[in-house]
Amino acid sequence: MTAAEAALDTEELREMIADVLEVDGASITPEIDFVRDLGVDSLLAMELAVTLERHYRVKIESHEIGQVRTMSDISALLLGKLRKPAA
Repeated sequence: MTAAEAALDTEELREMIADVLEVDGASITPEIDFVRDLGVDSLLAMELAVTLERHYRVKIESHEIGQVRTMSDISALLLGKLRKPAA
């Protein structure tokens, strides 16, 4: 396990997403589509991005968060950001 993977606690991430989206954490499953199943719009996606940026101390561009539709997408995005060396 890499340091980035260790820093990304899946359960903590799930609860953070659920809190921002105002849904039960159990509903954030690997296969749920945030847009189709939970009605996440661009404003809510940006709110999620800001929350993730603050918590993980990364920069998430608007086009990146726009491509995120599942828990797996968020995990992959964050892992990519956390693996990059700090500038």
